[in-house]
Amino acid sequence: MEIIQKDKTVCGIKLKKGMQESEKFDNPLFTPSTKEDSGHDINISYEKMEKIIGKKDAIRIKELSLLMYNKGAEYARKKGIIIADTKFEFGKIDDKIIIVDEVLTPDSSRFWPLNKYEPGRSQPSYDKQYVRDYLSNTGWDKNSKPPELTLDVIKETRNKYIEAYETLTGKSFLFK
Repeated sequence: MEIIQKDKTVCGIKLKKGMQESEKFDNPLFTPSTKEDSGHDINISYEKMEKIIGKKDAIRIKELSLLMYNKGAEYARKKGIIIADTKFEFGKIDDKIIIVDEVLTPDSSRFWPLNKYEPGRSQPSYDKQYVRDYLSNTGWDKNSKPPELTLDVIKETRNKYIEAYETLTGKSFLFK
């Protein structure tokens, strides 16, 4: 999610004055983007989304996104995890809107341990942020092929995903 420090916006949505890093929004934000063939998706305004897919579908996708996020976030919070943000990918078959990728996973969301949450700083996480942080520290320019992940980074990422699974389900992960 694109956050602009200079003008205090997220994807063009104005933030309330004085917000700290990782502070919870009063209400979840809906921040559409386009799916690109390569590279990162491109954040767009809701109005641009309406122009691309039509008002009716834009309204429905926004409703579905907020409903899925709110239900998932409420469930996770009861289990000790904050879902700080997430991404949903939608498509269409005939005239029916469908979800086309994973939903509310550590790969598509930011999962933070509730018991370690502290606004005003970067949060520990159960998601792929660990990999992002590792890659940032290698000096990778984000334009060339990324460096290979070390076995330690792979193991630690796997452990974080397993911990998230076990925390959310109350079940032991079968393939440790």
